[in-house]
Amino acid sequence: MPKLISDLAIMLLTAGAVAVIFKRLRLPLVLGYILAGFLVGPYMPYFFTVADESSIKTWSEIGIIVLMFGLGLEFNLHKLASVGTTAVVTALTEVFGMLAVGYLVGQALGWGSMDSVFLGGMLSMSSTTIIIKAFDELGVRQEGFAQLVFGTLVIEDIAGIFMMIILSTVSVSKSISGGALALQLGMLVLYLALWLILGIYILPTLLRRAERYMNDETLLLASLGLCFGMVLLAEWLGFSSALGAFLAGSLLAGTVHAERVEHLSAGVKDLFGSIFFLSVGMLIDPAMILKHLGPILILTVATVAGKLIISSLGVLLSGQSLQRAVRCGCALAQIGEFAFIIASLGMSLGVIADYIYPIVVSVSVITTLTTPFFIKKSEKIYELIRRLLPASVAKKLERYTSEEQAAHTDGDWLRYLKRYVRVTALYGVLMTGVTLLAQFVLAPALERMPMISESVGSGLCILFCVAGVALFVRPMLDLHSTEYTTLWVKSPSNRLPLFTLTALRYLLIVFIVFFPFQALLDFSGVWLLPLMLLVIFLIERSGWLSSAYISAEARFMANFNERSLQRGDEGTEWLDEKLFVQALEIGKEQSGKSLRQLDWGKNFSVNAVQIVRGRKRLFMPSAGAELREGDRLLLIGRSEDLRSLRMSLCLPEEMELPTLRAYTEAQDGTGEPFYATAIPVGRESELAGKTIRSCGLRQKYDCMILGLQRARLPILQPDVNMTIQQGDLVWILGTRKMAEKLLAGGFEEE
Repeated sequence: MPKLISDLAIMLLTAGAVAVIFKRLRLPLVLGYILAGFLVGPYMPYFFTVADESSIKTWSEIGIIVLMFGLGLEFNLHKLASVGTTAVVTALTEVFGMLAVGYLVGQALGWGSMDSVFLGGMLSMSSTTIIIKAFDELGVRQEGFAQLVFGTLVIEDIAGIFMMIILSTVSVSKSISGGALALQLGMLVLYLALWLILGIYILPTLLRRAERYMNDETLLLASLGLCFGMVLLAEWLGFSSALGAFLAGSLLAGTVHAERVEHLSAGVKDLFGSIFFLSVGMLIDPAMILKHLGPILILTVATVAGKLIISSLGVLLSGQSLQRAVRCGCALAQIGEFAFIIASLGMSLGVIADYIYPIVVSVSVITTLTTPFFIKKSEKIYELIRRLLPASVAKKLERYTSEEQAAHTDGDWLRYLKRYVRVTALYGVLMTGVTLLAQFVLAPALERMPMISESVGSGLCILFCVAGVALFVRPMLDLHSTEYTTLWVKSPSNRLPLFTLTALRYLLIVFIVFFPFQALLDFSGVWLLPLMLLVIFLIERSGWLSSAYISAEARFMANFNERSLQRGDEGTEWLDEKLFVQALEIGKEQSGKSLRQLDWGKNFSVNAVQIVRGRKRLFMPSAGAELREGDRLLLIGRSEDLRSLRMSLCLPEEMELPTLRAYTEAQDGTGEPFYATAIPVGRESELAGKTIRSCGLRQKYDCMILGLQRARLPILQPDVNMTIQQGDLVWILGTRKMAEKLLAGGFEEE
């Protein structure tokens, strides 16, 4: 019989027996697996001992991969967006603070620089498993501080992935090289963003098309195949296998199959995860623990005290109360499974001493046992700290964390700058990805084709770059966003900063494409820079590929929100609930001008749907309709766009505008009422495959196309060249006569 089979029999039987005992004693199973690993390890000769340790090591590496895959399944970008600023500040404060504490303690103990750096990484990560179990046992999982802790753990998991990349980079040269580290982190962020964007765009679509073939067996195989495929890709790019596994899980976490994959893979995760923790226990040497008992106790105190103080400080810095800060700090005062993964990384790279592993395991066991005690006594610890604090300090803390301090509203500039950074980073990454793909994937592939000359290959790569970058030029420049328009009309003094920030985006696009073009064309010409600026300006003005971008964005957003949209109508944002109605009285400044001259549609993205002049009502006025003083103009648009328009006209702020749905439902019947409806586009519909310009709805039925609903996601004011697809809902606005014409024309209403 192969030794591996007998070893697995010994390990799993021992783990099963110990797990039952620990379950009975209501102790964490992780500790039980570590104890079982110690019993079957080489340092316990009075029990059955594993013979083939190298094979077990391979299985434990698979265990790390599966654990990180499971961690990714519990993580998705929606969860990241919901954790809030407090969780981000707390997690980053804890991670950086404990990195410093771990490094300083390691140096004080006389350890080497790499040992101290890895020790800081191990001490910076709290244990999600232990905290969840402690919260469940104490019945505090639904309390406010517990939700804050969960958000902090999400950010910690992401920070842990980055930390593993940093530690891997640092360990290569046995020293910290700022340039190499910055380059590695930059490449990590770039590849991570590209993988997530492409994965969200492609993976849910593929799974939907193969859904009828996806029974439990095929879904499990496909999911694990994706996991190990991403592991191979990550290692090929020079990153850790843990990153690939985590990313594969996070991509699946955003699909409708997430819960099913998590359920199907639970057994695999439990099996390989238990083997990983068993392998951790096998490395525990009692003699080594006794020899290093002093460092173990010192590190235990440093972990508990450091995490309690630093985590509490992070919560305080985010504006929360001292009481909540102390309760969060008590919950986070331990290390767990991520510390073992980081320790395994250091051992595999050969950059940390052998004695660190059993020391960290011992610290983890002790802090795991103390966690429930600290959570239970957190209120008393808070009372003690409050009594010990000087009165002046306590008063300052109360003033800093008061509700008035937290309840401030963001200004228009803050909203614009947040959008500016987000949009610039997103489309900058996408454009960089296009150029890297052309330079390092497409160009070498074309070189290997003998029938394609070097000049033709370079030309094809240039065309690929131009088309790919042009797709994202308009959304990156973002000149028609509500935030931009609001600031532009708010004050003339805002226009120079806005122009400067836009110019920086132009320069960034030029920078992204200049060096790949230079390499592909094999020349250095500064004259190319103004030519590129001119091309970018023309692309933005012409709207080239804007329809293709809107379609791609709609598909991406549908895939991104797939899990939330699977609930059906519940939670769906219908288009007529996102549009609002505004009535304006025309003054002297607008009198005598046509709607085309005012150009509010282009500048503010609002549409005029009715002009009321005395008893006369002009429905769906043309662009040439001339306005007169005293006319009542009815406009529809997003609330932010209508606000920008009112601001430009120096009109007072309106507290609340009715949605289009509320307005149409509240009509009193005077005159001909509005009628907003959605036309479903089926397989046989005459609209399928036509553009908004060529579909002929406005001309045939005297209506206005408000937008599309694709995969239950609203697309407001789409480009006229956008193609209507099967499954879309086309939202139109008209009168009851329009509805009668639609029914007579064979269209059905949603």
